[in-house]
Amino acid sequence: MASPNTHIPNAAKKILIVGPSWVGDMVMAQSLFIALKNSRPHCRIDVLAPSSTLSLLERMPEVSRAIIMPVPRGRFALMERIKLGKSLRSEGYDQAILLPNSWKSAIPTFFAHIPVRTGYLGECRWGLLNDARKLNKSLLTMTVQRFVALGLSADAPMPPICPKPALTISKNRQQAVIDKFQLMPVASRILALCPGAEYGPAKRWPPEHYAEVARQKIGQGWQVWLFGSEKDKADAAQINQAVSGLCRDFTGSTSLAEAVDLMSLADAVVSNDSGLMHVAAALDKKLIAIYGSSDPGFTPPLNDKAEIISLNLDCAPCFKRECPLGHSRCLTGITPEQVLDAING
Repeated sequence: MASPNTHIPNAAKKILIVGPSWVGDMVMAQSLFIALKNSRPHCRIDVLAPSSTLSLLERMPEVSRAIIMPVPRGRFALMERIKLGKSLRSEGYDQAILLPNSWKSAIPTFFAHIPVRTGYLGECRWGLLNDARKLNKSLLTMTVQRFVALGLSADAPMPPICPKPALTISKNRQQAVIDKFQLMPVASRILALCPGAEYGPAKRWPPEHYAEVARQKIGQGWQVWLFGSEKDKADAAQINQAVSGLCRDFTGSTSLAEAVDLMSLADAVVSNDSGLMHVAAALDKKLIAIYGSSDPGFTPPLNDKAEIISLNLDCAPCFKRECPLGHSRCLTGITPEQVLDAING
């Protein structure tokens, strides 16, 4: 049930957003920040977020301040959350908007004495929220819609219009990564490949398929760069080995900030459904997004240039980390030729 004072949020001038933990979700959260600025141009937006996402917030001009969430994801740490909330009292926030649905995420905003605390009911957060919304999943079918809706009054028409995320990249940041990684002047086109997905193997297109795409684009004179975390190094090594080491492998050797700035130099990106996919979309890149166990209707890349490739099998989306049927045909059945056609299209 929403607060009867549904007019109050629209008057809020200083807003604290409790941000999500995942990279992709934080990129999608920018749609909320943009929507708030569009409707309340003079509002101030601060975001409470894990340190791992701060480099994204630095590239979102709508955000005035990023506040580090000191408690790692998955830890309850009640007293630490209470202490954090008390430390925020002096900030004088008019409204808090909670994007996570967990009970523990609402604790700091309650103890910060923020007068309007907006979020979905999740985990029975009665009392911790006083502008509690019931999530209509059939109406708000996309994650980004659910985020943006929290920035509107409870009686606003739904689903909302969702602005597209747009990360801001400066020439200075681009030059910094060019200098650090000693990149040669770029005369050819650059293809970025993102073969990882933190969620699990049911989201990962086979490395041998990525390798075939790399082989053909290198043969056409493109540079191919590999992106991902330390966990993606084995897949990246397999891809690179298949093309005699002709890819530039950045997996595990960049910060998220550096990966974002390097990706801003690319002409096209091929990615699994991952955080880097959403980063590429927010950089307005030509993007080929490959979906296996996840639903492209729920968390699509928010970019008109993006092309989604999904086989739409009867068993998908299953949202499993590993294929419960043991064949992963939703991924293996997507051919390199399909992806190459999309890049060339």
